[in-house]
Order: sequence, then structure tokens, then C-alpha cells
Amino acid sequence: MAPMTSSGEQMHALVERLYPLCRSITGDGVRATLEIVGEYVPLQVHEVPTGTQVLDWTVPQEWNIRDAYIADTAGNKVVDFAASSLHVLGYSVPVSATMPLTELREHLHTLPDHPSWVPYRTSYYTPEWGFCLAQDTLDALPDGNYEVRIDSTLDDGHLTYAEHVVPGQVPDEVIVSCHVCHPSLANDNLAGIAVATFLARALAQETPYYTYRFIYAPGTIGAITWLARNAERVERVKHGLVLACVGDPGQLTYKQSRRGDAEIDRVMRHVLLASERPHHVAEFTPYGYDERQFCSPGFNLGVGSLSRTPYASYPEYHTSADNLDFVSPEAMADTLAVCREACPVLHRNRRYLNLSPYGEPQLGRRGLYDSLGGRSDAKQAQMAMLWVLSLSDGEHSLLDVAERSGLPFDTVAVAAGALQGAGLIKA
Repeated sequence: MAPMTSSGEQMHALVERLYPLCRSITGDGVRATLEIVGEYVPLQVHEVPTGTQVLDWTVPQEWNIRDAYIADTAGNKVVDFAASSLHVLGYSVPVSATMPLTELREHLHTLPDHPSWVPYRTSYYTPEWGFCLAQDTLDALPDGNYEVRIDSTLDDGHLTYAEHVVPGQVPDEVIVSCHVCHPSLANDNLAGIAVATFLARALAQETPYYTYRFIYAPGTIGAITWLARNAERVERVKHGLVLACVGDPGQLTYKQSRRGDAEIDRVMRHVLLASERPHHVAEFTPYGYDERQFCSPGFNLGVGSLSRTPYASYPEYHTSADNLDFVSPEAMADTLAVCREACPVLHRNRRYLNLSPYGEPQLGRRGLYDSLGGRSDAKQAQMAMLWVLSLSDGEHSLLDVAERSGLPFDTVAVAAGALQGAGLIKA
């Protein structure tokens, strides 16, 4: 448990560093985020100019903000961007004006059902300005004039995203994607960024079978941009996982790919079930995070999504209550552990062909029974060998064997290795 706790604490520390930054779908906040992530894993950063056509979309203007506030006639800042990046409507156009509260209210966003929380709101593709604040703050404002200031720019610039690649034994790829566009929201999606980064670090200590490509991109437009710029690479993507909302205290939730029977779907279902963790497997819907881009009909990639409590299913979602206290080292470490348990299943899940298919081959003569002597799981290991031999017809994978036999995947994979070493099966 010590290494898990350690990784959880390190991930939480990364979330703490990223939390104050004002991120959006473009701009210096994304760059600053990627610069910090780059201290943990080397990143290849891509800048895509405003106006670039990406599938059916166009890269928008770049948004940056320096300051914003609402001040009363005495100069007191009653709403201050410096206190929280959530206080400004994302992508707000610049404004400098004095106006009565009655007029200002049209540009204010609150959560009456949670009067002490500040909502997260954006206006990416419609020129607008606004502030987000607690209902309690708004209720305390007296009528009168207020100075309104948003020091922002919307200019031609770039959309920024980054990749980290862990080379594998084969060029076929597993993509792991996380969105980097939300401001001070710890679970959505700083926890996803942290888990992806520490999964990349763990895989770098191994030589995985597949090549892993970690994608850090703004939601929707970032994934669309990546797909548009990597059309020739898509055919190499064999599996994929979107990480979002992975640090809250809820049980794990796996959302299946559009296919529903992609290998990643089967692997995640198997790993979660075998781990005996409380969990939920959800059907695909074309709403959510970037799994819907990777799974769109033209690409139809085998990409699922791993969360704890899914998007929009917890009260703190897209509010100031999604803070550093809402995510825990233990929850992030548990999510990371599931990812690490799934990777070896993906790597070792092969189809084999029985080279002695007529009758049961004599395992004792080949020393395979002797190799089990003294093992506490000798009977289970023997059954695994028999099951692998029975289903090694070139059509069934080791995951098929594990599911049908009810045996642990690792036991089945070890049995397959022993049988292959004895010349009884081949991949």
C-alpha cells in the first residue's frame, strides 16, 4: 500500500500546482498547464493556428485574460478574478464600464440551489461577457452603480495541445486522453491529468507491448483537432481510454465505447469485476467527454471512458465545490491502480493455436505438471493449461479463456506462456 499512497500524494500535489491556473480551450493557461506537466513527463507541444479547418470545425481565436473584477462605488472588489478563475465567464470579451446592478444582473451567473458555490460557465463560440459568483454574494449587493472590468483579449493565435509517447514493442497504439481546458476544477479534470501523467511514468519503467500515446488537449475542439491532424495514424490505434473525473470519492464507472464489444470494453469489464471493486459499467452515449469524438462513426475507435462519479452526476460538478478537498490521493491512486491492472491484460491478450489438437497432449512428459509441484494454486494452474489447450483454436483469446473458465487472467496468461514454451501452442 505504501507505493500507492505515495503516488496518490504525488498526484494530489500535481493537482494543487495546477489548480490556480486559468485554463480554457486556448491560451496561456493551457500552455502553463502543459509546462508543469512537462516537468513530470516529456511533452511534444503542438500549436495550431486560428482559422485552421479541423474536420467540420475551425480553430477559434485565442483567449487570454489578465484581470477582472466588479467593484462598488467605494472601490471594494465584490467579485475578483484574482480570487478564483471561475469568477469570469470563460471566453468573455473585454469590458470596461460602470452600470447599475439592474443592468449588471443580466451578466451574472449563480447557483440558487447552492448559494455559497460559484458556477463554472463558458461562452466559447458566442461573443459575450459575464461573471460567476455565489448567490449569497449577489444577494448581499445593494442597488447602485458598479465598476465592471474584464481585461481580456480575443485575437488570432493558436490552439495548444501536447502528446507524450511511451514506445512499445509494436507500433500499434493505445491512446490515453484527458482534457486540459477547465479552470479551477480539481476533479474535472485536474485529477484526470494527474492520473494520465503518472500512468505514463509507470509505463515508461516497463517495455509495454503496445505503444502508448498520451494526449493532453482541450475538450471537444482539441480532440477534433488531433483527429484531423492524425488521420494517417488512426488506423494504428487499437485501444483507447479517456480519463475524466477520476479523483472523487465515488465508485469507479467505465463507459463503454460506441462499439460496446471493443477489446478495451471487455478488458475493463473483466478487470473491474475481477478486482471486486464496487463499480458500474455504463453503455455508450454520444454525450460526455472526448470518447464521443474518437468513437464518432467515421473513426469508430475502440475508446472507452474511465471516471469515478461520471460528469454531471455529482452536485459539485462544474462548481467551486469541485476543489482540492473534493479529490483525494486515495481515489486517484485507486484509479491509477485499475489502469495499471488493465494494461497487462491488453498486452498479453492473444489468440493461440493448439499444435497438438487431436486429443489431450501429455503434459507430464513435457514436465508441465512437474513445474506445478509445491504450488498452492497447482490445481488452478493445471486447469488453466487445459482450458488454454481447449480454446486455442485461433479464434478465442486468452480473455475468452479467462471469462469462460472463471480463472484469473494472469493465471491463464502464465499457463499459455508455459504451453508455448513447451511447443504445444503458438500465437
